[in-house]
Amino acid sequence: MPNRLANAASPYLRQHADNPVDWYPWCEEALARARAEDKPILLSIGYSACHWCHVMAHESFEDPEVAALMNRHYVNIKVDREERPDLDQIYQTAHAMLTGRSGGWPLTVFLMPDDHTPFFAGTYFPKTTRYNLPGFKDILTRVAEVYHAQKEAIRQQNAALLEALSRTLPARTASRPAMDRALIRRAIGELAAIFDEIHGGFGTAPKFPHPAELELCLSRHGTGEAETGVEMARLTLTRMAEGGIYDQLGGGFCRYSVDQFWTIPHFEKMLYDNGPLLALYADAWLATRESLYEQVVAETAAWVMREMQSPEGGYYATLDADAEHEEGKFYVWDREEVAALLTEQEYAVVAPHYGFDRPPNFEGKHWHPRVAKSLKLVAEQTGLPLARCRELLASARRKLFEHRERRVHPGRDEKILTSWNGLMIRGMARAGRVFRRCEWIASARAAADFLREHQWRDGRLLAAHKDGTSYLNAYLDDYAFLLDGLLELLQAEFRPEDLAFARELAEALLAHFEDPEHGGFFFVSNDHEPLILRPKPGPDQATPSGNGIAALALTRLGHLLGENRYLEAAERTLALFYPAMERQPSAFSSLLRAMEEHIAPPTVVILRGEAAERIRWQAVLDEVYAPHRLVLSIGDYPDLPPTLRRPVTAKVNAWVCEGVQCLPAITDVEELRRVCNPRKIV
Repeated sequence: MPNRLANAASPYLRQHADNPVDWYPWCEEALARARAEDKPILLSIGYSACHWCHVMAHESFEDPEVAALMNRHYVNIKVDREERPDLDQIYQTAHAMLTGRSGGWPLTVFLMPDDHTPFFAGTYFPKTTRYNLPGFKDILTRVAEVYHAQKEAIRQQNAALLEALSRTLPARTASRPAMDRALIRRAIGELAAIFDEIHGGFGTAPKFPHPAELELCLSRHGTGEAETGVEMARLTLTRMAEGGIYDQLGGGFCRYSVDQFWTIPHFEKMLYDNGPLLALYADAWLATRESLYEQVVAETAAWVMREMQSPEGGYYATLDADAEHEEGKFYVWDREEVAALLTEQEYAVVAPHYGFDRPPNFEGKHWHPRVAKSLKLVAEQTGLPLARCRELLASARRKLFEHRERRVHPGRDEKILTSWNGLMIRGMARAGRVFRRCEWIASARAAADFLREHQWRDGRLLAAHKDGTSYLNAYLDDYAFLLDGLLELLQAEFRPEDLAFARELAEALLAHFEDPEHGGFFFVSNDHEPLILRPKPGPDQATPSGNGIAALALTRLGHLLGENRYLEAAERTLALFYPAMERQPSAFSSLLRAMEEHIAPPTVVILRGEAAERIRWQAVLDEVYAPHRLVLSIGDYPDLPPTLRRPVTAKVNAWVCEGVQCLPAITDVEELRRVCNPRKIV
């Protein structure tokens, strides 16, 4: 019989509905039962696209013997980390403290029934001992024995753990720090020290994209500073685009590469990676005019609209790593299969280009496409003109893609998450503005409209949407990422309703998330359910820092609207985190970008006048990479905020401001081009 997860909104929870485990979602009923029966809580956190979550489910949660042990000794709670990032964040931190190791998914944590403090934790456990890991069956028995025999010792450990968790909150310094742009140079230096100068990326395997860090690196372009950061961004973006972490046939990036060469990914595709990467590759194209980046943007945007956007407009969350219970099965190839689908000439180009002429690179028997040899070198070796090689590659890719489309597709988690939608709205709007692609801007607009209609109620956001139902009190990231996305969408297509929505989001951020006494923003609102910690995260993780994006977006909106409350809240946030930023600046790329615009306000350009000519003027500005500039092309709308109320005349006029300093109206587009050249930083 299905358990309590059968009616859950989360596809991940529903995947466990037929387990013999007596699962609960995180709810008061489960917590009350644990207290009443004096049973520890077994908390299992994962998500639908997670390969090792599926492995543990098949090995243990579907096994009647294991389930019997779980049901006998524990109250079992299953959590989708994409729905409850608050719980995941807290218990990942606790896992690191208890084990001295980084966490991951599935996360397996044993909690006290009264206060929900964790006393034992791990990630994936095999059913029986292997991989140098203890068996889950043995752990279930042993942890239950320890809980009942050593409660007092556990409570002493828990008191120390809670004290350690409280110390993760940043502490305000006695005096307001003097912020220094030198921190950015130090951050670039720290990143350079762990940079892979051959293959790009930071550190060794596994390699993650790190878009926040790469965005900071790329932002050094045109500043007059050393180009180390720009070169790190360029090499990494190129190697990723050529690698197997990028879907060479269908577009879009996987979550990470299991090797240092970007060859074999963990095959899940996450919305939260691809939104920031879309914006980053568009900006990298502006800075370098590298045609590969334009191709990546076009293919990824097409994938987003084809596979990740709901008919109602919102973007879905993830694509699974597995198909037919095998990781990567949808994406990998047999060489004979490829050869049979292509003409002899097509295969002669594709085989060396994508590495089919080399030994298999996936599990010793399959091939996963990556750019193994440049098309230019293939042309030289085959004796074919380069243009002909491009034609053959294009036709071959179409055939392979069409054939792959007939395979069983990976599962898709069709939750619509507000925060991740904010990231993708920004990515699609940015890419659409850079490449003048109206359909991409329309995609971002549809998602923004969906969120405003379904996720915004009585001045508050909801975090998730599935099957027509919006649910869960939203988190800091939901407000910050959506506000940032709206600011980009306003530059791609100004609509008064988007500006009003942005202002409402900012007001809710200040009312429900800000710590006005100490500065910064809590991850959960002031009316969220009580948890063992109310986090206030600062460093960037797989997604950018909510505090960093909130500070950046509030700084920009504050300058657009002349609203000092937003600027002051951003400054308080920067002041709170500044001591931590000084200790390890490379961990705070988003906050560093906000700090830079706090020190030197962004350039704001307001265009008013005849519509067609305004479009031409904006195109002149948008053809240059200028990460600290906002351009709003505004039609003849009534009731604009005072800072945007510029006269509309027959000819286009431009108003350029930095902070409170504004130039007289500019009436010549060439003068505007000269005035708005990216600033040099001395």
